[in-house]
Amino acid sequence: MSTEILDRPDVRENTTSQPPEVFHYVKKNQIAESAVMGTLVEALCGEVFPVTKSPKPGSPVCEPCKEVYAQLKK
Repeated sequence: MSTEILDRPDVRENTTSQPPEVFHYVKKNQIAESAVMGTLVEALCGEVFPVTKSPKPGSPVCEPCKEVYAQLKK
């Protein structure tokens, strides 16, 4: 019996049909609480989720959130 380790690269192709991750617009006062406590927030588009990541400049934004936000600024 051999104790050598056989390295095999992971050559699986990404076959998930999930769309690329987008970020949502959320009320500012809810972001910190959700990130720390894990409470759920509701985005302007209606999606409910816990805040787990912060967007980087240039990150894709949810189109329905963009539309609602544009209407609020008027």
